[in-house]
Amino acid sequence: MKRILTVALILVFGFSYSQTNFEKGMDKAFELWSAKQLDQAENLFERIANAEKDNWLPHYYIAQINSLKSWNVKDETVLKAQLDKAQEHLNTAMALSKNNPELLVMQGQVYTNWIAFDGRTYGMKYAAKVTELYNEAYNIDSQNPRVVMCKADWAMGSAKYFGQDTAPYCKDLQAAIPLFETYEPESDYHPNWGKGRLQEIVKSCE
Repeated sequence: MKRILTVALILVFGFSYSQTNFEKGMDKAFELWSAKQLDQAENLFERIANAEKDNWLPHYYIAQINSLKSWNVKDETVLKAQLDKAQEHLNTAMALSKNNPELLVMQGQVYTNWIAFDGRTYGMKYAAKVTELYNEAYNIDSQNPRVVMCKADWAMGSAKYFGQDTAPYCKDLQAAIPLFETYEPESDYHPNWGKGRLQEIVKSCE
């Protein structure tokens, strides 16, 4: 009995120690990100991902950083390296967390990176997939503010491209505002971005 108790205490201590290291690492990575040290933050997320084999979150943030870095890139070689890395980590995250609306949204963002770089080449390949991803994410969680925002933003962009009325999508964007006020992420490390971006998009509707 004493031996069983000892083993149990060791396991609990080991788990607590691991959690503490995870939290410290994530806190530091977000600190670097806030200081606009994206490469350093990405490297730290990679180290966390290597240590936390079953956790999708560090992979998600590696994908997000590479997506964010790619918006204004003009060199296709650089773009491809960044988006291929984002895709690699998204694939790993999706294998760890099935039917995750946050990951579906991030996949939509990565495909949009390609379309923004060269719409003629990548629009036909990815545009329909982006719509499908946002619809799938919405069917899973229609109260997730990032899902509602990105779905409406994508639809509004498509409407503008084809010369259609964007007013209905502005209403959808307005509907996302209260969702950001009430949404509670599962932890301090789960995705919680988008409120500032939503405010910018809503202003463009006015």
